[in-house]
Amino acid sequence: MKNIESDEDTIKMQKELKKLRLQASLRKNLSTEMERQKLAAIEAQGIATAKTEELDKLLKKQKLETQLRKNLTSEMERQKELAEEAKNKIESISKQLSKYLSPQLYKSIFSGEQDVDLTSKRKKMTIFFSDLVGFTGISDTLESEEITQMLNYYLTEMSQIVLEFGGTIDKYVGDAIIVFFGDPESDGVKEDALKCVKMAIAMQKRMKKLENEWAPKFGLREPLKMRVGINTGYCTVGNFGSEDRLDYTVIGGQVNLAARLEAITRPGSILVSFDTYSQISDDIECIEMDKVAVKGIREEVRTFEIVSHGSGFNNRLSLETENVKCSMNLKSLDIKELDELSLLIKEAKGKIK
Repeated sequence: MKNIESDEDTIKMQKELKKLRLQASLRKNLSTEMERQKLAAIEAQGIATAKTEELDKLLKKQKLETQLRKNLTSEMERQKELAEEAKNKIESISKQLSKYLSPQLYKSIFSGEQDVDLTSKRKKMTIFFSDLVGFTGISDTLESEEITQMLNYYLTEMSQIVLEFGGTIDKYVGDAIIVFFGDPESDGVKEDALKCVKMAIAMQKRMKKLENEWAPKFGLREPLKMRVGINTGYCTVGNFGSEDRLDYTVIGGQVNLAARLEAITRPGSILVSFDTYSQISDDIECIEMDKVAVKGIREEVRTFEIVSHGSGFNNRLSLETENVKCSMNLKSLDIKELDELSLLIKEAKGKIK
């Protein structure tokens, strides 16, 4: 009986021991698993932290790129506005500068066709000189503001005609206007001369139309009258001056001749040299006037006055044959002069018979 109980106790103890061993093994396995899970959790946390940091960097990079794009867009817009402002400023300055240059010269410089340096060339050109008769005396009777207003009005009216015919305005010298044809653009010597004379005729016609405006606008007692001298010949044209300041102009004896012709021209008329006459005679009626002596030219210069068929510009009758040359200004001709002419003709007839 005792042995049976002892065996049962042994079995029971073995079961308990086995149970304890199992529990110990489970605890050991559980502890190992927990440690492994802990390590896995730490590793996962490390990976998550790294991924988070990587994501943060990526987000910061994207945010930075977005900001850079925004800043770049803003900067490009600002640069565009600055460029547009600079362009407008340059255009404004260019527009102002263009008023100091003839359109042809302005165009050739800004297009790169002509360099701005000390260069010149010889060309056959047509030169135009004009001034107002008695302007010095008129200016003494007016205030400076009135003179300025009147002169600017006159020069504006004449300059518009010059540009219409394609002339190059050399300069204004008080009331004088100097224009040339043949540079920087030319249509040929004949066409240049023809355009110059047609321009002068248009200017004189315009002066005629302005006769009734001088008194009410500027208080002038007598209407202004213009004299014009034109010559065609070889001149030196180009940039003259210094490295710092240049003047695009024309020089030479032929220029001086045009100025001389203008000085001896009757008020309201146009006087041209033989060289100009030879270019325009087929298209424009002229009458030969007196020869003039010009300093620097050995022989006397033949001169011709333009006869326009415009209304009231130059009321003239002329006759020119091999042995007779006669010209009559109907506007100033009186009966006494006609009587003297009749007597001269009668006397000539008597001598011929």
